Amino acid sequence: MQDDLLHVVKWQNGPKSWSPFSNDEMERRQAKIRGHLAEHNIDACIFTSYHNICYLSGFLYCYFGRKYALVMDGDQATTVTAAIDGGQPGRRSHGDNITYTDWRKDNYFRALQELLPGAKRLGIEFDHVSLEFHQQLSDAFPDVEFVDIGQPVMWQRTIKSAEEQTLIRTGARICEVGGQACVEAVAAGVPEHEIAMASTNAMIRDIAGSFPFVELMDSWTWFQSGTNTDGAHNPVTNRVIQTGDILSLNCFPMIFGYYTALERTLFCEHASAEHLHLWQINCQVHRRGLELIRPGARCDEIAKELNEIYRAHDLLQYRSFGYGHSFGVLSHYYGREAGVELREDVETVLQAGMVVSMEPMIMIPEGQPGAGGYREHDILIVGEDDAENITTFPFGPEHNIIGS
Repeated sequence: MQDDLLHVVKWQNGPKSWSPFSNDEMERRQAKIRGHLAEHNIDACIFTSYHNICYLSGFLYCYFGRKYALVMDGDQATTVTAAIDGGQPGRRSHGDNITYTDWRKDNYFRALQELLPGAKRLGIEFDHVSLEFHQQLSDAFPDVEFVDIGQPVMWQRTIKSAEEQTLIRTGARICEVGGQACVEAVAAGVPEHEIAMASTNAMIRDIAGSFPFVELMDSWTWFQSGTNTDGAHNPVTNRVIQTGDILSLNCFPMIFGYYTALERTLFCEHASAEHLHLWQINCQVHRRGLELIRPGARCDEIAKELNEIYRAHDLLQYRSFGYGHSFGVLSHYYGREAGVELREDVETVLQAGMVVSMEPMIMIPEGQPGAGGYREHDILIVGEDDAENITTFPFGPEHNIIGS
């Protein structure tokens, strides 16, 4: 075998894996990208992010210091993957796959060059390509003009198909399996990590039983207590729960790259009067936010109205982030549809097919009455005339003072 045959190869090892998405669904996604390429005179595009490669091919890569791509032109879609992954990327990819080896450090770019002979205008994800990577692409394609493809596909992803909505509904259901396991594990004297593990394991088992074939990866639970509730993304610790603690439940099943979430404020056995007062205010904001999510509503206007409730209680200064965001191919380390966030600086109008959260949060600093972080989180699917809340797990003091 000639040495150069070891740099870029085609490995087919077993049939295509089962997917929750039909061939028609994946062809629809890719066809919209091809329409954009034709409309804007782009010869082809190189997707490099977790979320867009997953959305357009079904393959979710494990980075580990290696580069990945999905190359699309008017006819073909091909994932470019590292040899360390064996045939798994080919089994998962809707379309073709080629593999580059570690024999030379530029083999990834050799693979891209093989797929893109004669290209003069290439789409890349401006929000994902680093300065170093951009220079490497420029060296590999010296006469090519690079244009952004990241924003157009982000807007495409914000509208969820019927098949995506079905998967998201399954995720929302499994969130509640994790939430129930979490509640059952909560007790004074139990550390955060034990409760988180009980929740995560329950969700993983349910995911495994819900599909003919599924890769079990990346599901997790953040369970926080006391001061650790002050940040929405604070990691789990080994802190032991005490009677009267404010608690934060956060369940995140990951299914075929799709994220769903359930988040609730809880208390262990009892809550002080000031904690109850603040919790009820946050629930008031949450209920009003659920009413405001509907087709035709603007993200910034939702945020501004909810701000007024906090302002009326002199709590606006304790609000810590936006009121919600889009769902889909998303995780704690990849993906974000920044065009659909319920923030004062986002003027996007909600449309049928969008899936968004309502998740108001305030954080009262240590040393003040009622200290801690309060957050409730539901998922809504925006329809033609209204929005459907697909989260049914109860919230508020009437339900979530555990062990009272």
